[in-house]
Amino acid sequence: MKKICLFAVCLLSAISSSMAQSNEMFTNPVIHGDLADPTVIRWGKSYYAAGTSSEWAPSYPVYKSDDLVNWEQTGHVFAKQPEWTCGSFWAPELYLHNDKVYMYYTARRKSDGQSYIGVATASRPDGEYTDHGPIIVHGNEAIDAFVWEDDGQLYISWKAYGLAKRPIEIMACKLSDDGLHLKGETFTLLRDDEKIGMEGQCMFKKDGYYYLLYSVRGCCGPKSDYAVHVARSKEIKGPYEKYSENPILSGGRDVLSCGHGTLVNTPDNRMYYLCHAYFTGDNFFAGRQPILQELVMGEDHWPHFVGGPMASTTLPLPLKKNAQKPLTGYRDEFKGKELNVSWSWNYTDSDVKARLRKGTLCLAGTAVNGKDAPAVLCQRPGGAEYRITTQVVNQNNSLKGLTFYGDAKAYLAFGIKGHKLLLEVIHDGNKQELFASEVADKAIWLRMEVNRGCDCSFQWSSDGKNWNKVTVLEGNGDYGQKMLRWDRVARPGLIHQGSASEPACFSEFDMEYLK
Repeated sequence: MKKICLFAVCLLSAISSSMAQSNEMFTNPVIHGDLADPTVIRWGKSYYAAGTSSEWAPSYPVYKSDDLVNWEQTGHVFAKQPEWTCGSFWAPELYLHNDKVYMYYTARRKSDGQSYIGVATASRPDGEYTDHGPIIVHGNEAIDAFVWEDDGQLYISWKAYGLAKRPIEIMACKLSDDGLHLKGETFTLLRDDEKIGMEGQCMFKKDGYYYLLYSVRGCCGPKSDYAVHVARSKEIKGPYEKYSENPILSGGRDVLSCGHGTLVNTPDNRMYYLCHAYFTGDNFFAGRQPILQELVMGEDHWPHFVGGPMASTTLPLPLKKNAQKPLTGYRDEFKGKELNVSWSWNYTDSDVKARLRKGTLCLAGTAVNGKDAPAVLCQRPGGAEYRITTQVVNQNNSLKGLTFYGDAKAYLAFGIKGHKLLLEVIHDGNKQELFASEVADKAIWLRMEVNRGCDCSFQWSSDGKNWNKVTVLEGNGDYGQKMLRWDRVARPGLIHQGSASEPACFSEFDMEYLK
């Protein structure tokens, strides 16, 4: 009996120790879902982050946290895209200066479709931003801005010559005191003589050295091998010495690749690097998700990441305020006056109109630029196993229901059109009907379950309780692979296809994670 009691005490002690340890640790990603090229700043007692939105609107989602590991979306930088732009909203860079928040960002210029860097300002990170137009028009592409201050002088750096027949360079220039104009001559910080790619840079100064973190190799897709390198110099203009032990951060067992981030200091002056990562296996289909890694200086006067050169998925909490909250689902009963900030749509495909009225969402849209595109409202999946459910509450000749959406040439549509239940797949612009059946119900529930990040199955119900499985006529359900775009993953959500005068009306939307 004594041995049994001793064993029980030891077991309870081990469990308590494990729970205490878990309460002192966090697990990456810290922001779930596709949010590439993150930037982060500290504003008072809170932290704010933003990331690439690419062809999804509204542009540049903004997140807030009090502890660097629990984040909540508070809005977007641009509710309406700046007049000079036409798309590809990449790589935002938040910076605090003169009691204002500056946001330097990459976008394609409407006049020629080339990517350059603009700037916008606001009174606070999640405030209303005023756009000031392009600030860097350099060569046939200028992307990935980073801003820092040295001895009272503002500087900005960017990636140049990525589309030219010459090595990529990380360029820099002084900024005017108001942060809105370049001042003086541009100069080169680093040149890609190895021809391995070079972008997503950030700078910090420590113990007499300027340290330049930058990302190399392939940023995007299933074969991404992104990693973080470092170089240093005693002078701001260089020459910069590349670290012989590069990369200092790369993929590992659970992380496929990682890079393109910025640093933020905690109140006790520890440095944390927020960058994005693709995860291995099924979680790849959640996209490039923000991860947090602590950076420390080594005895060799080079920076190193806590946990080593392979990205860590579990690390000590940066601030012992709160335990990390688990990933939770999302439910919308459309009772507010405005759409929840988590909804997104592809503005390059369709001019989307969404109206909330008395607990009903009415969705419609008009295709743009001659495209045959539906109107969609989508959520960013934060995991590989989830289920989405909605109720369609009106009947007309438009197709209305659920979608798994890459872009106008690659998506799934599962919905009601008149009295017909349809499942269609569009791949490379070609439509294929996978299922069709007559239904008599005016209001109908639809469900799509996603497994392994890309395997889709479908059900429908007349009462929201008893479900009928849809048997697909062709294919194995592995549609997510076909919906991948070069820089982003497919998003689940709601769809309307048809005349704008015949909208799709929904009473609810539910997204539930299964693991």
